[in-house]
Amino acid sequence: MPETLSTSSSDPRADQYVIGVDYGTLSGRAVVVRVRDGRELGSAVHEYPHAVVTDSLPEDTAGAESDGHPARLPGEWALQVPNDYREVLRRAVPAAVADAGIDPAAVVGIATDFTACTMVPVKADGTPLNELPGFANRPHAYVKLWRHHAAQGQADRINRLAADRGEDWLPRYGGLISSEWEFAKGLQLLEEDPEAYAAMDHWVEAADWIVWQLCGRYVRNACTAGYKGIYQDGRYPSEDFLAALNPDFKDFVSSKLEHTIGRLGDAAGTLTAEAAAWTGLPEGIAVAVGNVDAHVTAPAAKAVDSGQLVAIMGTSTCHVMNGTELREVPGMCGAVDGGIVPGLWGYEAGQSGVGDIFGWFTKYGVPPEYHQAAKDAGLGIHEYLTELASRQAIGEHGLIALDWHSGNRSVLVDHELSGIVVGQTLATRPEDTYRALLEATAFGTRTIVDAFRDAGVPVKEFIVAGGLLKNKLLMQIYADATGLQLSTIGSEQGPALGSAIHAAVAAGAYADIREAAAAMGAEPGEVYTPIPENVAAYDELFQEYRTLHDYFGRGSSDVMHRLKVIQRKAAQADLPGTGNLPATAVEVSA
Repeated sequence: MPETLSTSSSDPRADQYVIGVDYGTLSGRAVVVRVRDGRELGSAVHEYPHAVVTDSLPEDTAGAESDGHPARLPGEWALQVPNDYREVLRRAVPAAVADAGIDPAAVVGIATDFTACTMVPVKADGTPLNELPGFANRPHAYVKLWRHHAAQGQADRINRLAADRGEDWLPRYGGLISSEWEFAKGLQLLEEDPEAYAAMDHWVEAADWIVWQLCGRYVRNACTAGYKGIYQDGRYPSEDFLAALNPDFKDFVSSKLEHTIGRLGDAAGTLTAEAAAWTGLPEGIAVAVGNVDAHVTAPAAKAVDSGQLVAIMGTSTCHVMNGTELREVPGMCGAVDGGIVPGLWGYEAGQSGVGDIFGWFTKYGVPPEYHQAAKDAGLGIHEYLTELASRQAIGEHGLIALDWHSGNRSVLVDHELSGIVVGQTLATRPEDTYRALLEATAFGTRTIVDAFRDAGVPVKEFIVAGGLLKNKLLMQIYADATGLQLSTIGSEQGPALGSAIHAAVAAGAYADIREAAAAMGAEPGEVYTPIPENVAAYDELFQEYRTLHDYFGRGSSDVMHRLKVIQRKAAQADLPGTGNLPATAVEVSA
């Protein structure tokens, strides 16, 4: 790492800037940050032209190879087009620099963060498979987004085998590996499109692929390797284990996955001439090792000590926290040594659907007259429903919901589960259901907090980042439902700011992430204190939530799983035109 710069009155950091780029589910955002104090000077957003691919492959990428009829996708698939990520560099970065009004020559580093686990199958030079002749109409040649849940069957097999063999890495992940992660998705690719698997040279996290595009070097970041790639104590699952899953999967690690690990905050390389032309930034500036959008936010919130739980709330929620000791926490997404900051154990948990659930309900569950009333009031539909819901006493709607519309990430780690609302009558109004869904996500977070505490990992602070912190009712509900004082990060761009902090460290402006976070991290925003009578009311409702949670989620009733089987049977019967999608991808699994 370059030598730390002087902190004298002539400190060069005063006139230096870094770029943080946050890759989300639907868009990428670039932010220009001053190195000296973390001030955010400009930003820009680029929406992915292809968004999330769930129904059929885009015609502009696959149509030419399929006579205008790209392959249709079964349920639970979620793909993306990798060139959309490059376009963020070409468009959002120059626009952010222009918005900031700075000289691009004063930029000393760039860093990126990404949704995870988002996987890109590539050739040895980093070219995605979908960009090769003959692969544009093969679904498995595209990016598998974090919320691609079609590998649940493979995840179930990994979990059963690991439990039966007593694999020592399994407890580090709360006893269950997710269908969202690298191994399950990789095994699905092998078993459903072995030709694409054979053609793939590297199975790469998007967080590392975009860094590769910037600096021309493939460096695997320690964060995703530990949390999503089952990399513990310097090793991956054994070849013997992989062969027991599928003989052709034996060398998955050695031939497709394993690569040089880069520490968080280090430089992966320097900006290439090509990437400099894309971004308008100086060739040769530092490019930081990649990171995950949630984990990179902790330094932005100055949450680099043990016991500070940071919830990054958007379409989904990721909960990250540091601890001084290694504990086995059931249903967690991982415990990784140095996974957030060096010297501490980094813990991760999460909820697969939060903002996505609210958005789904407003799109499909709210009648036109409500949308018109919101428009007449000069409000968005979320703001309008929030205003109506805020007038209710706790429990007045008579409902309790489970927040599993996109499955359950923590603590059950089961993406075959689905959402439910109990208590609806002919008198139930949209604002009633909306509030019940807000409360359900708060109860999901409380379940995670309780799991941490019960395992001996105390939660001392609760900090919220992400787009949903703007909803004051939601924030107060979370404070009341968890019984924790809640503070929000004083930045609307938490992940991008966190990436900028890592860029400053990679450029040598600060000695380490802790020092950079102290100087550049955001001050707290609004603070929400639990209201005692509300805490008591939510305690009562939470017991009902836990009853439903355990009944549907811990084996008392498998109705949600059985409904998935019925759904797949119906989909298989009505799924012509699957193109090159292997038949096994739509087979019914019990």
